Amino acid sequence: MKVATKAYGIVDVDDRQRITFPQGLFGFESFRNYILLDADKQPFYWLQSVDVEQIAFILVNPFLFRPDYEVNIGNDELAEIDILSPENALIFSIVTIPPDGEPMTANLQGPLIINRNSRCGKQAVLQDPRWKTRHDIMAELRAARQNGAGKA
Repeated sequence: MKVATKAYGIVDVDDRQRITFPQGLFGFESFRNYILLDADKQPFYWLQSVDVEQIAFILVNPFLFRPDYEVNIGNDELAEIDILSPENALIFSIVTIPPDGEPMTANLQGPLIINRNSRCGKQAVLQDPRWKTRHDIMAELRAARQNGAGKA
């Protein structure tokens, strides 16, 4: 399948890259079909709308910079996308890169949870006060490295 993307123009994608969000994403509820692409710069990914070229999100695995991150959501929410065990879930945070040179941030309050097998996903809202919509990725990464070095 060919998809027009914001980052790479027209790309050929495999069906395994398709992700469906039955309820859409917050603020983008009417857009439910996406593809997941590796970004040129690791460890980032692109979540690209299949329907609208200009709708694309940069994603990151939040555990890379917050090893203590916890996604506490109910079994009912997980059942909505047929996740029966944590091993079946992929967790991503949406990244914001401000144009004005401000720090790049990740939304840890509203993670994307994707069923590895069915490639069906949802965006959750975590109630834990530790997780905000804007976590400075580089500052958190430095802190995680310092904490990891201090534990050795």
